[in-house]
Amino acid sequence: MSNTTSQHEEKARGTARKSGRKKGSATAARSAPDGHPAPGHHLSLLRRMLTIRRFEERCVELYSGAKIRGFVHLCIGEEAVAVGVNQALREEDAVVSTYREHGHALARGVAANAVMAEMFGKATGCSRGRGGSMHLFDATHRFYGGNAIVAGGLPLAAGLALADRMRGSTRVTCCFFGDGAFAEGEFHETANLAALWQLPLLLVCENNLYAMGTSLAREHAQTNLAMRAASYGMPAWTVDGMDVLAVEAAALRATESVRAGNGPHFLEAQTYRFRAHSMYDPDRYRAKSEIEEWKGRDPLKGLAELMRSEGQLDDRVMEELDKEVLAEIDEAVRGAEEAPLEPVADLLRFVTSETGSTA
Repeated sequence: MSNTTSQHEEKARGTARKSGRKKGSATAARSAPDGHPAPGHHLSLLRRMLTIRRFEERCVELYSGAKIRGFVHLCIGEEAVAVGVNQALREEDAVVSTYREHGHALARGVAANAVMAEMFGKATGCSRGRGGSMHLFDATHRFYGGNAIVAGGLPLAAGLALADRMRGSTRVTCCFFGDGAFAEGEFHETANLAALWQLPLLLVCENNLYAMGTSLAREHAQTNLAMRAASYGMPAWTVDGMDVLAVEAAALRATESVRAGNGPHFLEAQTYRFRAHSMYDPDRYRAKSEIEEWKGRDPLKGLAELMRSEGQLDDRVMEELDKEVLAEIDEAVRGAEEAPLEPVADLLRFVTSETGSTA
């Protein structure tokens, strides 16, 4: 923790202690009466991360077989961020994401079959097949994109948070974005207004060290992203994005403080994508040794090893878990393949209104 953020963090900790754990909150749901993790909590986290991993791996196969078209950005290696942060969010909260959002959507609760159908461009997809990989959307889960423009989701998240603040709501808007967003004006404008207006906004930067093919060190003179965010007057700190339990704890601490009226908070999750920027990317800008080193910190492997050491996991349980997840993905693929395309007659639906219609 940097000196520039220590006072903010102490304030956040104090506020979180005063606010307590409200019934129905993510904190209460994950904890037993003695404060320890509820039985099965670690297994639930592992299953969620495994679902994202297997979904993404299947997308590689489907894309290679031309079943999925367009640009596809995978989050293999970054699962702990999506799962850990979403543990701290409530159903009424909002989530805004990037083009690398499959994991965020699945962790938020968007059904795998709806996401897969969207990848296929089918009418049963969460965006009716109109968005594809980069534009997942599900209002029922308050999941507002999927935004293809770097940093494009940040102003939208600020707008959602401003609306909640004006209503006097305690809802939190969580916005995911990558380290590349720091090079865009949208981040700085959003951070400034969020702090100025004390918006209930959680900014989560997934720092995977590369904005497309450019390393953070080659793009930014100051690479301490939490310190830069703190300069806008908001609590900001860094967390190990390869450790789902660390991410969960940091996100819980931040969201409790945001709900208590302490304005926006910033988390820098230091993570790494094991695959290229997109399926089109030859990935020639990273050393293979660097990739292998980060794979040694695989978030799924790390949690599984912890659970084994505590007697919560063995080979049989792991095999059954993997079988269940793969069956779910298989069913999602079957559903996507059998689902219909949107009728040509509906192409202008939601684009133009019918004559005389006020919809």
